[in-house]
Amino acid sequence: MRIGITGHTNLTDGAAAVIYGALVRHLRAFDGAEIVGVTCLADGADQLFARAVREVGGSYEVVLPAPDYRRMVPAERRRDFDALLAGARVVLPTGERRSGAPAYVAANRIMLERVDHLVAVWDGHERDDPGGTSDVVALARIRGVPMTVIWPAGAERT
Repeated sequence: MRIGITGHTNLTDGAAAVIYGALVRHLRAFDGAEIVGVTCLADGADQLFARAVREVGGSYEVVLPAPDYRRMVPAERRRDFDALLAGARVVLPTGERRSGAPAYVAANRIMLERVDHLVAVWDGHERDDPGGTSDVVALARIRGVPMTVIWPAGAERT
């Protein structure tokens, strides 16, 4: 089962723990399926998802928005990003040269093309943010990608 992720980057520390637990529970519900996660490895939900996939014995692929994407990750979290990137079974480039909305849109389109199911760590608020969570949710709906929204009690954004 190939499962993609979209979700918020600006999660509180308390929310991260609650969301991680919800992700692990959700992935365990695919009992017996070989889980392959597909993530852009953004700070927040994407990185929690990659860890949760590993926790349940799966593997993950990374769609890297652009070669400079690492510098978009907060400096204090780059070590985690590097470790997760090194653990990916495949790293797919988008062809974009610089990070920004066009690269994020391209990465999310590639991610959606590679999955059977999408997990959205989303507070449900629609925003006009190309490449953002609500944009990916809308595109998944248009494409008919089955989706689960995860926003458990205690989840908050900064």
